[in-house]
Amino acid sequence: MSQRRVQIVILCEDKQQEVFAIHFLQKRGFTLDRNFRTEICPKGAGEQFVREKYAKEVVEYRRQKNKRSGMLIVLIDADKKTVEERLKQLDNALVENSHASRQPNEAIAVFVPKRNIETWIHYLQGENIDEETEYTKSKKQSECKPYIEPLVNQCSQGNLDENAPPSLKAACGELQRILPLIG
Repeated sequence: MSQRRVQIVILCEDKQQEVFAIHFLQKRGFTLDRNFRTEICPKGAGEQFVREKYAKEVVEYRRQKNKRSGMLIVLIDADKKTVEERLKQLDNALVENSHASRQPNEAIAVFVPKRNIETWIHYLQGENIDEETEYTKSKKQSECKPYIEPLVNQCSQGNLDENAPPSLKAACGELQRILPLIG
């Protein structure tokens, strides 16, 4: 029996989200090879870019899923919206384009940091945070890497700290959609 190739696509707002997602996958043991692609907002409104590309990427995922294993990982900031509002916007992007909503059995994981990815990074660095404050960006995107491994372990084992931001807890739940593919 031949092993099916795994295609991975990361759709995100900016380079910091990309670095976070890639390092997370690598810490889970996933090897990123030629079957890997990222779509990052070139400039401008990152959340709008992700919302506009989402339906296209879901359609492509669905078109390819019978040919090979694949996953779509989406990172979009909640900004001043709730996580649920942002998820609803993505769902609406599918419905408006005459496509079915994301299904529970699809390896499409949507991660929505509230306010932005820096909220999670500052939390992982041990700071007391809230999800309404806009936290500063790191000078180097790679500065988040040392803090991701403990998060990988906590999410995988289902023992995220009780004081973790609610949006990060929701993200650990989303991880269950793709864990079977990343081992």
